[in-house]
This record gives sequence, structure tokens and C-alpha cells, in this order.
Amino acid sequence: MIIGVNAISFLRLLLLCMIGAISAAFGYRSIIQQHLTFRGHHQRALAFSAVANSMTPPHSGETILAMSEVEDIGITANEERSSADMKTIARMVSTTQSSFEQCGQRLRDGKLVSFPTETVYGLGCHALDQSAVQKVFDAKERPLSDPLIVHVTKSEDALELWDASTSMSRSEISNQAQQQEIEKKALNVLTEAFFPGPLTLVARAHPSIPQILMANTGFVACRSPSHPIARALISAAKVPIAAPSANKFGHVSPTLAEHVMDDLGQEDVWIIDPTLDAAEGTKEQQGHSPVCQVGVESTVAKVEMSNEQTKGSITILRHGAISSSSIREALAKNGLSDYFEVSDSVRFTSEKVSNVAPGQTIKHYSPNVPCFMVDASRQCQQNGLSQEEKAILAQSVIIDYGKRLSGYQQHVLAYRDLSVEGDASMAASSVFETLRWSERIQGANRVFVPDIILANNEDALDLAVKDKLTRAASAVIVNTFA
Repeated sequence: MIIGVNAISFLRLLLLCMIGAISAAFGYRSIIQQHLTFRGHHQRALAFSAVANSMTPPHSGETILAMSEVEDIGITANEERSSADMKTIARMVSTTQSSFEQCGQRLRDGKLVSFPTETVYGLGCHALDQSAVQKVFDAKERPLSDPLIVHVTKSEDALELWDASTSMSRSEISNQAQQQEIEKKALNVLTEAFFPGPLTLVARAHPSIPQILMANTGFVACRSPSHPIARALISAAKVPIAAPSANKFGHVSPTLAEHVMDDLGQEDVWIIDPTLDAAEGTKEQQGHSPVCQVGVESTVAKVEMSNEQTKGSITILRHGAISSSSIREALAKNGLSDYFEVSDSVRFTSEKVSNVAPGQTIKHYSPNVPCFMVDASRQCQQNGLSQEEKAILAQSVIIDYGKRLSGYQQHVLAYRDLSVEGDASMAASSVFETLRWSERIQGANRVFVPDIILANNEDALDLAVKDKLTRAASAVIVNTFA
């Protein structure tokens, strides 16, 4: 009898231990799943690694699952429902007045809305809400070293974001006050000349601007979009909107609502799609354009005064539709030429470097297929290909510009020229869509683009196209296809 009682007690104890172990295991799995359903595969791996490194199993016999096992783990119906409940799927919305009102409220509530501009689609949030700004970085998987651009509708709204608009006390040094006055005048001139439009101005920020917007640099970027949908959304939101391009960081920028859905479909974001209105006829009535006409991001120019002089500099940090010569002309018309030197300083930095403006990283706008620039010495040729080169080209895509690589067209899987005539405007309007097209070519292992050699007097959009293709290829130039 004593043996029987002990046996029963032992079995009960064993059963309790098994239940505890199973519960703990499911506890781990639940935590892991919460991280795994957060974002794409790369982030999931990082999240799993963090969970594994920060947790100690309560029982020595338990084992944290390997990443491959987590991906394939079987879950019960209840767990599946719980996992599904945690996922938020992006939603397409139209451009009706009701949609704008709802999107505006959504932005004020700290949530995300994607919208078209004349350049590319943006991923918008309340610019002065730090937690909302953080959601943009999270959704894009964007490093905090890459700042955001604030979008407004009026020049005076932009000026309020910059420190030059701050009133100075009489006790402050007259030279500093004069500097501030000159900087303020330059900002006024440039916003009046180019707002609304594809120019972003960077200047020292007003103290009220959240540091997360600026990568802790103290400089804030601002522009006023000309696209009617963007302007209608900002007006409906009644707050400034911070918005980078609406794609995963480093990927090709989106110019269509479908591009945004491809990249951010698993994020809690509403995507404004004017093509949804076509059946109702509201698109023509409201004058909304379904495309991003310029096709590349805005020109970015930094305005800064020297420390001890009443002279300053305006530096082009990112090439777009507005040229440095256009900026010089605007300054000259308003008597500011003697106060500012206008120059180009486009950089190629790592993701770890904090920049005052976006679009500075060396790997940017990249398709999901390895991309390379073809050296000028191998352009316009079709002879002299080795068998190895022909084999590689047979599994490659060429994105050309001005027929520089047309001699290789017969050897590749797919070929597209941004503009046979070398028209910069046509090339700029299609460069991002074409980079995304290259990803969809089945069997493609590589993408080749021409290294574009430009003269000093080239069009601003030529510079922009060259910049986008250079960053898509991470500035890697090859003189062989093998």
C-alpha cells in the first residue's frame, strides 16, 4: 500500500513537472512569435537573437529553438488566431473628402499614412510626435542616423521649424543677430522661389523640434510638396508631416501605391491610392494625379552661416530636379549672391554616420538583385565577350540610359532603356519603377547599369539619375561581366 501511494505521488509529481515544462516552452514560443511577427525576415532573426540572448530557461532541460525551427514551428488553432490578431495589414484608401478627414485624424493620433508627392510616395507621421516618428523608423527598418524630412503647405510653416525664425534679445551680439537676419532672408527667398516643389531645405532647427527627426544633428529638413494629394493630406492633418520614402530602408523608392504595399503590406499604414477613384470619376473632378511626376526625390540643400562672419554657404547634399544654378539665380535676384557660396557636396556614407539630410548612404535605392555599374570602357561594345561573360549576361538584366549598353541587349534576359534619347526628365520619372521591374525578371541574378560620365554643365535631373543608379549599385563599378 505504501509503495502504491508513493508511486501515485511520484506520477503526480512527474505530471506536474511535465505540465510546467510544456507551459514554459509555450511561454518561450509565445514571446518568440511576438517578435517574429513584428517585421521582415532580417528583423525577425535579430529579434529572435535578442530573445535568446536575454532569457535564461527556468529549467535546465529546456532548449531555445533554433531559428530554422522557429520558422517551421507548428502551432495550434488558438495560437494561430492569436498570431493573426497581432498582425496589422496595410490598407488602401481613396482620395475622397471622407478619406482625407480620416487620414488626417489618423496622423493626429500618432499613426502612419502613405501618400504620393510629385517626387515619390512618402510614409507620413505627425512630425512633432516623437512616438509617431519612431513608428516610421520601425516600419522602414531605418537607422536613426538617417533623418526625416518635414512636409508643410506654407512657407511660414517651414520658417517656424528653423532657428533663424527665433526672435533674438537686444543683449545678444549684433554680429550674431545680423547673421540670423541674413539666414532668415535666404530661407525666405528660397521658400518663395521653390515652394511648393521638389526642393528640401536644411537649416539649424528650432529648439522645439524632436531630436529623433534630425539624427541628433541639430539641423532639420523641410519642404512643401506640390502634389495636390499631399497638400490635401497636410491640410486635413492640421500638423506638419514627417515623411521619408515609403519603402523598406535601402530598397528602391516607391512611385506607385502597389510599390508601398509590396514593401509595407505588413505594417499598420493606410496607403492613399488615387486609382481607386477612377471608377467613381472623382479623380478627374479633384484634379489628383495618380503618379509621382518627377519620379526621383527632391533636391536637398543645406543653408548655414559661418561662425564669425556675415557670410554663409548653401550646399547641395542630394541631387534632384532643382539645380544649384537655379538656387544661385534666386539668390542673385534678391541681392544675396555676395553672402552665400553655392556648392555641391554629395556624400556616400555608411549607415552608422549621422547625416543632416536623407539619401546619403552608399547603398540606397537598391533592387533585391545584386546591381553593378559598367565602366565607360566597356560601354557601347558588343565584341570581345568571353564565354563566361556571355553565360552571366544570359542570367542578367540591363537598365540602360542613352543606349550606352545597347550593344549587349541581345545577350541578356531583359533590357530596358530609361531614355534612348538621353532625356533626363523621362529617365528620372521612370528610374525607380525600372529598378523595381528588374526585380521581377525571373531567373535574373544580376542587374547592370551604366556608369554615367557627365560634363560640368549637365542638367540637374541627369545628376539625379546618375546618383540613383550609383547608389543602387553601392557605387561598385566593374569592367568585366564575369
